[in-house]
Amino acid sequence: MRSKVTVVLIFLNVVLFYYIFQYEEKWKADLLTMEARKRVYGPEAAAIESLTRTSRDGSILKLEKRGESWWLTQPYDWPANPNAVARVVNELQFLEHETSFAVADLAKSGQTLADYGLDHPALTLSFNSGGKNYVSLIGDDTKIGNRLYLLSPDGTRIHVVSRSLAESVGLPLEALRGESIFTVPVFEVRSLNVQTAALKVRLRRDATTHWAFETPILARASKSAVEVTINALNALSAKNFLAPATTDLEKTGLNSPALRVTLEGNARRETLLLGNAVSAVTTPPANGGIAATEYYAKIDDKAVVFTVPVPQPLLEVLRSAQEALRDPHVLDFEPRTVTALTLTAPGRPELTLQRLEAGPDAAAWQVVVRVNGQAPQTKPADTEVVEELLKKIQALSRVTFLSDAPSAKDLEIYGFNQPEREITLSLNTGGGPRGTEASLLTLQIGISPDKKNAAYARAVNPPYLYQILPDILDQAPVVARYYRQRLLRELPEGAKIQGLALTDLVANTPLYAKQFTDPAATWETVLAGESEARRKAIAGLIAQLRVLKAKTFTADTFNPDHADTAQGPRPWRYRLDLNLGMPAGNGAAQTSTSTLFLTERLGGNTLLAGTADFGGVVFEVSQEMLDALFTLTYREKNDPGPSAAVPADAPSEPAATPAPAATAPPAKP
Repeated sequence: MRSKVTVVLIFLNVVLFYYIFQYEEKWKADLLTMEARKRVYGPEAAAIESLTRTSRDGSILKLEKRGESWWLTQPYDWPANPNAVARVVNELQFLEHETSFAVADLAKSGQTLADYGLDHPALTLSFNSGGKNYVSLIGDDTKIGNRLYLLSPDGTRIHVVSRSLAESVGLPLEALRGESIFTVPVFEVRSLNVQTAALKVRLRRDATTHWAFETPILARASKSAVEVTINALNALSAKNFLAPATTDLEKTGLNSPALRVTLEGNARRETLLLGNAVSAVTTPPANGGIAATEYYAKIDDKAVVFTVPVPQPLLEVLRSAQEALRDPHVLDFEPRTVTALTLTAPGRPELTLQRLEAGPDAAAWQVVVRVNGQAPQTKPADTEVVEELLKKIQALSRVTFLSDAPSAKDLEIYGFNQPEREITLSLNTGGGPRGTEASLLTLQIGISPDKKNAAYARAVNPPYLYQILPDILDQAPVVARYYRQRLLRELPEGAKIQGLALTDLVANTPLYAKQFTDPAATWETVLAGESEARRKAIAGLIAQLRVLKAKTFTADTFNPDHADTAQGPRPWRYRLDLNLGMPAGNGAAQTSTSTLFLTERLGGNTLLAGTADFGGVVFEVSQEMLDALFTLTYREKNDPGPSAAVPADAPSEPAATPAPAATAPPAKP
């Protein structure tokens, strides 16, 4: 019995679902039919190609679609506002009536089209779609509700539609007109031409997005300056349009325009002509805006004349485009492509910096000094210093352009007969089928004897002449020690500083001395009894000594008696002795000693150190080491405590092995 009931229920469910499915499909079809019946226009509104609006007074406005863009073609040719046109097209595509009735039924009620304002319509709207023209008449408002009457394109029905149709179709000319004068976006622009009465300038972009001058010279252009200028041109907008009947090209200055600007894009070209200024006085706008001058203007292939406010900065760039859009950099190269650079200066041996191409130091550099009659001398170079120099050379920019074709007399005047500096870059991006053959790029820097605070630069090819800041001469000295590797020592992880002694050479007394007797001891435990200031200073000094790095080198040779400074020889004031323990393969430690000689503090952040190690060097210590040493060497009168010098015969701790002034306690008899 139960199984029979179950079968019956299943059957009833199947019947019910089938009925619902059939009803839903019919309901959807009826709904679509109802919506289609309410739509005023059919599929023809989906592909509108042109729109024409005729007002009751006879004025005509026409829009046409060109490619993907809409254009005003009447009363004049001008780009249309895409948002405004989209509003009109969408209104027509989705226009629905509240109700409609047949024109044939009007006679039965004694009415005519005149009763609905359709004999002389307020607006006549026609659009072209698929090669056919569809004309609709928009009549009067209804007496009740915010609606109006519309006569269908076939003239057989009158639709009552929302008044939004008239608001969209009846947009004023100013709303339908596009604001921009140029329509070529910056990413599409392939060429920029600027022509004045005296000069024509043409710039072109290549496939790598670099800009270059084609006329009046062949030179690099500034990518950022060119694109900023194009964006500024695209931001220009017409202010007022002159009636064709009252336009006088002679009066507006457009018969012989003062400025002609052309943007070329993909298969299109737009040219703006600027004539006379509307007002001779340029007044800066309020609220800190940019001053602008209003000019008469027109598009080259269009008849309409309009006025356009042009910002003063843009005017200045266009009028001096040959210089304003020029690449200000003296050289054009990428630092990563440099394999070597050679520096020469009058009276100094040639100096070369070479990139090491093989092994684990592929990113490293070396200094090569060539002296006549001697074999080349090589030393490791500091990669950061060399790369910083390359960045400064790459960024070297003009203060002003002097000449594109300097004469021999010009070169002599600006000091190029004997350049103060010549820098030759070897690049791996030269010619050849793969573009990898080496090429050379030579920069010369001259100084005029008449101008002490200026320098001049030129590349050997092309020979453009620039005035530059003289800082590059100090940033590129022909001194090998300037480029030498600053990192003098970096102890491995297992190495240990086992002894440290700081001695005052004038008083011949130790200021600090400590030698480990227990191999397991650490500086943290040893310094536990020191004052906080001394503990921090000694810990900082040890960290600097583990990774010993010169701030800069001041001399090529080390003299154990004194340090050579700009103010003359300065005697060494302190000696810093280190006892180093290096891990060995058998678990034992190998010990070595290292000695630094130190001057007094020579300035706010200058203290010199010298050592016979590392081939003999004299250098400025880092600020961190200077601060640590100052704490250990400076003793205030009212602080004789932990900062006092340690007596030579102090029995509490043995002296460091390498410090001769810090001797052990005297032996008992």
